[in-house]
Amino acid sequence: MASRFVIKLGTGLLTEPGGAGLDLRQFRRLTREIAGLVADGHQCVVVSSGAVGAGLMALGLAERPTELARIQACAAIGQSRLMRLYGALFARRGLLVAQVLLTHSDLDSRICYGNARNTLEELLGSGRVVPIINENDTVAVEELRFGDNDRLSAEVACLVRANLLIVLTSANGLTRDGRPDSEPIPEVEDVASVMQFASGSTGRFSVGGMGSKLQAVKLAVDAGIPAVIAHGRTPGLLGRIAAGEAVGTHFSAKR
Repeated sequence: MASRFVIKLGTGLLTEPGGAGLDLRQFRRLTREIAGLVADGHQCVVVSSGAVGAGLMALGLAERPTELARIQACAAIGQSRLMRLYGALFARRGLLVAQVLLTHSDLDSRICYGNARNTLEELLGSGRVVPIINENDTVAVEELRFGDNDRLSAEVACLVRANLLIVLTSANGLTRDGRPDSEPIPEVEDVASVMQFASGSTGRFSVGGMGSKLQAVKLAVDAGIPAVIAHGRTPGLLGRIAAGEAVGTHFSAKR
């Protein structure tokens, strides 16, 4: 059965492990796998971080600045680089991309919320467009300091009435010891009961952590949307998730 997936890609997943630049091998593999889902009849919305990191790298900065204006400037430079890359890679698979920049306040407005939903429905209905959503970093403050797009991905999942929220990260899932390479907890029925296992560690260019991912997952499951947190550097992962295979940590939706 065809499904609608919201797929969140974090900064650490899209950049080289050493922070030297965007991980082109990752981009090629992830876009190939997402295109495969679309070819199978699924609808995919990508919530992609990485604009700030891409801007830092373009400017040759070794560390994320602390001044908000400089962070926003990096995002403005990096966003266009991200979209050019997504556009070129999806075009190889016969797909178009659409850039959608949102803020949390956009989704708090009834008019903006309705307009965003209508636009995304039109894009997804075409069958050949992959919407790429990011926080509008040049005007927003929240995501630049918290979450690395985690909460936004859950809000988008609610917006488009997704069948599943897939949060891809650099950990196997939620683990009891907080180590990303440990065996993940396979199934979670109550997000609040596992909050103590969240690690707050982040990468050089990212601002999220497992805590913000669990908060995003809770928003989704409370709205009736199940979620998965899994390691985004595992080849073939998206197809396995789409097929219903137990991968990473699965969070059951509240009924």
